[in-house]
Amino acid sequence: MTDYKLMTEQLRSLAEDGRGFIPVLANASALIFESMENLNWAGFYLMDRGSLVLGPFQGKTACIRIAVGRGVCGTAVEKDETQLVKNVHEFPGHIACDGASNSEIVVPIHSEGRIVGVLDIDSPVLARFDESDREGLKEFVRALEEVTEFKCPDLFR
Repeated sequence: MTDYKLMTEQLRSLAEDGRGFIPVLANASALIFESMENLNWAGFYLMDRGSLVLGPFQGKTACIRIAVGRGVCGTAVEKDETQLVKNVHEFPGHIACDGASNSEIVVPIHSEGRIVGVLDIDSPVLARFDESDREGLKEFVRALEEVTEFKCPDLFR
């Protein structure tokens, strides 16, 4: 069983040296991938010009862009609610970036009153995620929203 309280505390500690979304999300995806069992993908999709674009992640290669309303991630944005899918093959319009994925959980991320992205976690195990995961990951995302600055960095100036 995942210790979400510890994972959230670790996230807060990792963000003490910087609030920029790229390093915080990169560390958050690694933290999730290392802390949770039976995952094959953990990462983020970020809103960009009306659709989701691939952000920091751990796992196999992934789809680069997902339309709002399409697949589990796009549905999470469209409905602005966590999607817990026990069998992705039964989810209408599921996008199979990795054919080995069998279950998925997606949590919307907000900043300044709007959705800025989603946390997306996949597992090769059917029904890998349950209500304790939903609640634990929602708390993790709330902490992420508090410690992260979702503004475009000036990396190349």
